Amino acid sequence: MLNNICIAGNLGNDPETFYGSEGNSRTTFNFAFNSGRDHTSWIRCVCFNKTAEIAEKYLHTGARIAISGYLKQNTWTNDQGEKKSNYEIIVNNIEFIKIQSE
Repeated sequence: MLNNICIAGNLGNDPETFYGSEGNSRTTFNFAFNSGRDHTSWIRCVCFNKTAEIAEKYLHTGARIAISGYLKQNTWTNDQGEKKSNYEIIVNNIEFIKIQSE
């Protein structure tokens, strides 16, 4: 089964980086993209290791980038016993998009 996603958009917040007990890094950020005429959608993005380090060092709120990776669904049961889910992109590659001035 093929699960690849490639999308362009803007960062909604500065990346946040966390380090595991073995020194592995994980960086997360919210990502805004156009999902139809006059509609913006948001999705959480997660980067690991070298990609996480690049995101932490070079990305900032509002940065225009293209990302590629795969879509992951998270599921859980809340305190009221309701099943919940959300999606996130596990980012494998980040491309920086230069905005040309007019």
